[in-house]
Amino acid sequence: MTDLAPATPALDRPQGDVPRPEYPRPDRDRSDRWLNLNGTWSLDTPAGSTSITVPFAWETLASGVARTWLEHATYRRTVTVPAGWAGARVVLCFGAVHHRARVLVDGFEVGTHVGGYDPFELDLTDVVEPGTESTLEVEVEAPADKRGIPHGKQRSIPRDDYDGVSFRPTSGIWQTVWLEARGRTYVDEVRLRGESLVGFDLSGTLRGDAPAGAVVHARIVGGSSTGEHVSLVADADGRFAGRLEPADPRTWGPADPHLYQVELTVGAGAGTDRVVVTGGLRCVEVRGEQIFLNGERLYVRGVLDQGYWPETGLTAPDDDALLRDLEIAAGAGYNLVRKHVKLEEPRWLHHADRVGMLVWAEPPGPSRFCGAAADAFEAQLAPMAARDGNHPSIVIWGLYNEEWGLDWDISGSPERAAAAARAYDTLRALDATRPIVENSGWSHVRTDLVDWHYYDEDPAAWATNVAGLADGTRETFPVKLGPNFVVDKSLYGTTDQPRTGVPILNSEYGAGFTSLERAWSMRWQTQELRRHDRFAGYVYTELADVEQEMAGIVDSDRRAKDMGGLDPADVNAETTIVVDLVPRHAGADIAVPDGPLTLGIHVSHHGRAPVAGHLRAAWVSAGTPFRETEFRAEIESEAVEAEPFVLTPVVTLRVPTPGAVSAARLHLWFVDESGETLARTFVDAGPIEPPNRRGART
Repeated sequence: MTDLAPATPALDRPQGDVPRPEYPRPDRDRSDRWLNLNGTWSLDTPAGSTSITVPFAWETLASGVARTWLEHATYRRTVTVPAGWAGARVVLCFGAVHHRARVLVDGFEVGTHVGGYDPFELDLTDVVEPGTESTLEVEVEAPADKRGIPHGKQRSIPRDDYDGVSFRPTSGIWQTVWLEARGRTYVDEVRLRGESLVGFDLSGTLRGDAPAGAVVHARIVGGSSTGEHVSLVADADGRFAGRLEPADPRTWGPADPHLYQVELTVGAGAGTDRVVVTGGLRCVEVRGEQIFLNGERLYVRGVLDQGYWPETGLTAPDDDALLRDLEIAAGAGYNLVRKHVKLEEPRWLHHADRVGMLVWAEPPGPSRFCGAAADAFEAQLAPMAARDGNHPSIVIWGLYNEEWGLDWDISGSPERAAAAARAYDTLRALDATRPIVENSGWSHVRTDLVDWHYYDEDPAAWATNVAGLADGTRETFPVKLGPNFVVDKSLYGTTDQPRTGVPILNSEYGAGFTSLERAWSMRWQTQELRRHDRFAGYVYTELADVEQEMAGIVDSDRRAKDMGGLDPADVNAETTIVVDLVPRHAGADIAVPDGPLTLGIHVSHHGRAPVAGHLRAAWVSAGTPFRETEFRAEIESEAVEAEPFVLTPVVTLRVPTPGAVSAARLHLWFVDESGETLARTFVDAGPIEPPNRRGART
């Protein structure tokens, strides 16, 4: 390895020129006095010294190192606390360091941390002098064998049982590092919850010189409620609690993602502490088999997002990339993003708050079970709830995924089942305001939502099995756990888990090898989920390709794919069309009819109020996208009325033949009484041929 930097590089360029220059905690804003420590650091490894660009993991190209399976390294740089911070408390903050960190200032240990995804901070007030240069070191241990520690889908050696869907590891500092100036007595943790929809329950903890008896002044800033305020006195342990009610409460939701900013101050004069916390008036609840958001029925139309980028790994290359992923999801018609086995950085969650995207949040897990691994998994839950609990966008907490870290054996191991139930209880004690899924996918033992992951290439088998899961006649479904390793998994891991009275929803599905096949499967598989009113929603796999996993609606660089004229927004719309048809294959759902075609069609509508209109149909050339202005309906149904969350009775359309053509596309669309198109889909007609098996002859 080449020595590319001095041993202790100083960050002497403007803060705006460093990587990821934006303040990392806009939801808990102290950006009036902060110093970004991203940029060039030295990195000492067993092979020598080099430079590294923080905050990118040393496996990534963006780090300048691109070294995999490096298990130990020491970061080093100089830092000068601004002279203007004299008299303030100085706090060193880390967004995330994988996996164990030991921090030293001028050779003296100031703290340690274990856990690769949660933030930590260290008070440096007594070890640094404003205006004087100090040397900061971070010793990192990142085990190659990650099986016993939370690591999500980072690849491990020895490999995980699910290695086929694991990716390049993320080691070392992989989120922003920064310094903050705070008051002598300061707000440490703060909880802002708006489940009442008319005001905020506010609580927190003070740290510093004199937390006991200190007064916290809280007031709403910005908007029509500016000035609404309350003063709270901390108890002997520095804890404070109270309630803050805006004059004209305005709820947060996807259609109107209204956010409130609450300014908290402690003390007076030069020692004053100030932080601005963001929250929303939002309530999510389970009622029987349905989910409600702010008192209205919620149907989850979600997409799974793994939060990887080609050159930067788990770290977003820039802030725009975080927002761009949310825009892609929204543009494809999704109302929720399931951030998969990763605690995404707070700026992404803040963007979700701002744009009104719902979030299913879940921590990374280990891949093998033992007591220590289960303890390490649970140790993430308190910092996760503390860091992210104020975000109104988070409406579901996930925990374990597919029994990873439980050896795929909840149903056969009371010890593993107990670990899943204990994780649920631990998180429920921390946050009772959101539904929790204890083991996403199957084998539920204690959960607020019964979710299931099911992948199937056969559209007939998919439709049949989904129908069985919906009506309760089927509790198991086939799961491919590895090459030549397919087992039937059950929704339930214990007889104690209720079979009814709990929302049931899909949280992973998708099929196909090529982008055309995947678009075809998305179209037909999603309509089967919409066919069954019992389901509370779905989550499609996935938003973007990651390395060898090419299942995204966009590629790893977030470029659009060829989807054969399909617009995912039609599939994931509030109102959709369900066709009574089992398709044959991509590009040829049916053979070209040589006479009139009779189709049974339904409308699925998930809006607030009923909609009425007519179904229309027209043949066009094969592959032609929907352009209503360029063709006219060949047939129109009688009036159809769709009630919210109730599939309409079948409407029979008899469509004339497309004529003597080798292939054609039948567009189907639903228009309201004003002529506005509310839903659309299509059926492709083409040659149906048996697969070529000549090479199989012996």
